[in-house]
Amino acid sequence: MRAHQIMTRPVISVTPDTKANTMLAKHISGLPVVDPTGKLVGIVSEGDFIRRSEIGTQRKRGRFLKFILGPGKAAADFVHEHGSKVSEIMTSQPLTITEDTPLEEIVELMETNNIKRLPVMRADKIVGIVSRSNLLQAVASLAKEIPDPTADDDHIRNRVIDAIEKNDWCPFGLSVIVRDGIVHLSGVITEERARKAAVVAAENVTGVVRVHDHLCWVDTMSGMYLNSPEDDDLAKAS
Repeated sequence: MRAHQIMTRPVISVTPDTKANTMLAKHISGLPVVDPTGKLVGIVSEGDFIRRSEIGTQRKRGRFLKFILGPGKAAADFVHEHGSKVSEIMTSQPLTITEDTPLEEIVELMETNNIKRLPVMRADKIVGIVSRSNLLQAVASLAKEIPDPTADDDHIRNRVIDAIEKNDWCPFGLSVIVRDGIVHLSGVITEERARKAAVVAAENVTGVVRVHDHLCWVDTMSGMYLNSPEDDDLAKAS
């Protein structure tokens, strides 16, 4: 399998001037950062919020280490720990992959660099993002000993995504995996009626044999998280 077969799209991104607290308020764990032309300039994730003045976790270094590192490093740390804009805390020049990057290489990049997501690029434009949750869904699919996706599966996947993402109720972080015509839908919904709509949209795509619902529901006020009924039933049966 390759990146284009498991990546999440459409890609929700932020600009360098976005307020950092916007991500925290919406419980977003990671987003690519793009400039006005759509060029990828960075990525901001939950790890970038670990060292923050608001929670008293700024770096505390001894005098000797401060002397060795110099005032420049201390200045950079201050900006990262106190900055209010995404550009001030994001990781610049993030690692990226292409649509044809194989899963083995994706896993190697994530493990070696201790990262949880990789932007997927087509030339200089971001077309998707692969996260660890996408890999977990791929592993679950592979564990069922279903043959590798065919060209038809790729076409079905694209049609399912097109059928869902054009709607206002499209799940956040939509991920679609298709194997032998069997569709696995993942992502986040904040309205239960969106679950049925997404399943029906997928079922109406030509070539779809069956649809599995892995969409989780999140309450935007409390952050409460519920798995899909199908996943809950599987967990109880195991």
